[in-house]
Amino acid sequence: MAKEYIDLDTLKYLLYDVHQLEEVLQQDRFADHDAASLDLFLNSVKEFSDRELFPYFKEMDEKPAYHKDGGVVVHKQVEVMMKKGGEMGLISGTFDYEAGGLQLPMMMYTASAFIQDAANNHLPGYVGLTLGAAELIIHFANKELNDTYVPNMLSGNWGGTMCLTEPQAGSSLSDVITKATPQEDGSYKMLGQKIFISGGDHQYADNFVHLVLARIEGAPAGTKGISLFIVPKKRPDGNGGLVANDVTTVADFQKMGQRGYCTTHLGFGDADDCKGWLVGEAHQGLKYMFLMMNGARIAVGRGAAAIATAAYQASLQYAKERPQGRKLASTGKKDPEQGQTLIINHPDVRRMLLLQKVIAEGSLSLVLLASKYYDLKETLKDEVEKEKYSLLLELIIPMVKTYPSDMGAHAVSNGLQVLGGYGFCSDFILQQYHRDIRIFPIYEGTTGIQSQDLLGRKLLMENGKALELLNNEIMQTIRQASEYDDLRGYANTLGEKLLLTQKVIGFLVGFAKKGDYERFLSDATPFMEFFSNITIAWIWLDMAVNAKNAIITGKNTYSEEFYESKIHAMKFYFKYELPKTSGLAEILMDEEVLTIASEKEVFS
Repeated sequence: MAKEYIDLDTLKYLLYDVHQLEEVLQQDRFADHDAASLDLFLNSVKEFSDRELFPYFKEMDEKPAYHKDGGVVVHKQVEVMMKKGGEMGLISGTFDYEAGGLQLPMMMYTASAFIQDAANNHLPGYVGLTLGAAELIIHFANKELNDTYVPNMLSGNWGGTMCLTEPQAGSSLSDVITKATPQEDGSYKMLGQKIFISGGDHQYADNFVHLVLARIEGAPAGTKGISLFIVPKKRPDGNGGLVANDVTTVADFQKMGQRGYCTTHLGFGDADDCKGWLVGEAHQGLKYMFLMMNGARIAVGRGAAAIATAAYQASLQYAKERPQGRKLASTGKKDPEQGQTLIINHPDVRRMLLLQKVIAEGSLSLVLLASKYYDLKETLKDEVEKEKYSLLLELIIPMVKTYPSDMGAHAVSNGLQVLGGYGFCSDFILQQYHRDIRIFPIYEGTTGIQSQDLLGRKLLMENGKALELLNNEIMQTIRQASEYDDLRGYANTLGEKLLLTQKVIGFLVGFAKKGDYERFLSDATPFMEFFSNITIAWIWLDMAVNAKNAIITGKNTYSEEFYESKIHAMKFYFKYELPKTSGLAEILMDEEVLTIASEKEVFS
């Protein structure tokens, strides 16, 4: 195991300096908080993660969750996570005081959860899903349901889940068939199955509150007929106790990674005695669920960024300790008399480490930016500004979920390569990070779905207003960077990429205008890679501007070496990653169509 899993200085630098948490704290909702008190909270989360999460990371992989006697057995640290999560506000942190929360900014919650994810990505999901389920109840359910379920969820005594996927309906939620039949007492009789339910059952919660998408008998077909229900594992018996609610844990999926984070198959109503309670109005279930989706997708991006960060720290430590080979002499040959050098001195190893660094830190910065947009659109009083940040958030959310997931997996693979043969061995942790992160491009809407959302919906939203707003933000950074002689060239390069973006989008939108939507979206995933790459280049240039300003003004918290490392990383990104957009643009603007199904068989 590595000695460290994050660089806390970089996290705080991004949180406080680059993304200016203080701007969010000026909003009335956060009046009781200041940077100093929140920093204490962040430090306490780090201490908790050091003690209760990180030491058990490898063990939870080696002793995975498993199904036994109709339940799921998980590692003992799940109990610590649930109970301490309740006590420390890790479940309720962002909720209103009236709901039992701390009214933390999403930025601070994201930063604290990032630490936990990096320490042990098998554990935070248990409290994160409980938070998500409680949030849905608080926002949309009536007072009786709130009073019945939320307090026990926020304390960590009861778990919560989101039940969307069914055996015949994965991402296509219009095919959901779980049935809800109205009863005279106002409840609904539930019948159906849900699969891939994370945190769906274990021995360390007294009850589980499942948020289930189902179709009321007679409801319209498709997504318009889906409603949302609270379906507890144990329901209130009317006398202050709980009775079994005919919710069956059919199985636990054995997985490639995140083996300590249980994933269950649940059955509802196998004995015809499962009750659910409608959340909000009938047929609004998908709408309610998707109102919470921005937070869920930020969480996925955050988790992937955290794993990429932990893997970078592990491979960096290895590279600083592992002697192998010799440096080339000025003659171009190796001197056999010279002692071995540490592998961090080899250019190709340094290239792989820098790739890990720019992906991990760029991803974290993007996730924190999304969290800031989330906070501002929720708390600003000025309607114009509120709309601005809402549109910016909607536009970047598909990238926030996708870039850390896809490129994070690529970064971790490079980290494994740094270790050479040892990276493939279970004695070293890189192979576990490699397996754990692979699910993230699938979580909460696959890369393909996010890509279609970005190109097909978000770019065209409000007649392209969101895209215009993002362009304005990028241009502001370009103008700031142009004030520094050694950053001006990078600013010009990014400006040229913005012009290329306009050209690519104009070409693709032409198909949409002609009504050829299949062609318009057929290369949505390459477009996601193209647009995300340019967006991360902006993220890095913005970081370099901040670092350069800190060096020049002397108003800095960290060493000059720290700031120079950020500028160097930006330069690496612009040399090794940003040029790839030219090849992607060539793909995207190629007239030839090769992936749309036709009568001609191409997979023979």
